[in-house]
Amino acid sequence: MMIDNNMGRFFDWLAKPMDQEDITAWYLANNIIPELTELFRDFCLSFLNLVKDTYLGDDFEETATKVGMTEKQKKDHLKWCLNKTIDNFKKENIGFNLNEDDLSFFEEFFFEICYAQNDKNFKSAIDDFFTNLFDRGQKKTKSDIEIFTELYKLLERSIKVN
Repeated sequence: MMIDNNMGRFFDWLAKPMDQEDITAWYLANNIIPELTELFRDFCLSFLNLVKDTYLGDDFEETATKVGMTEKQKKDHLKWCLNKTIDNFKKENIGFNLNEDDLSFFEEFFFEICYAQNDKNFKSAIDDFFTNLFDRGQKKTKSDIEIFTELYKLLERSIKVN
C-alpha cells in the first residue's frame, strides 16, 4: 500500500501544472533564450509537418494489400524528413548539425507519436503539443518542462548560425 501511495503522489507531482514563477526560474537556470525557443519551435513544427505530409502510413483500412512500411522504411523516411528540414533551414543560413544521439531522440519520439499511432485525433493534436511546449506563457507540467528542456538543449548544441 505504501508503494501505491508513493507512486500516486509521484504521478500527481509529475502531472501537476507548475507555477509560472517556477517555470520562469527553470528557464533562467537552464539559460533558455526566448528567440531560440521560437526558432526551435519552428524547426520542430516544420519537421513534424514534413513527416505527416509525406508519410504514406499504415492505413490498412484503405489499402487492398494490407502491407505497411517496414521499420527500416520508417527510419529512412524520418531521416529524409529531418535532413530535408535541416536543408530548408540552411537556406535561411541556420544550420543544424545533429549527431547519432540526437537522431535517436527524434527517432524514439516520432516513432511513438507518428508511426505507432493509429488515432487520427491523437496525431492531429501533436501540432498543439509542440506549439504549447514551446510557448513560454503556457502552463507546463514537470514532465512538459523536462521534455522541452531536453529538446531545447539538443537543438541548442547542434545549431550553427552562419
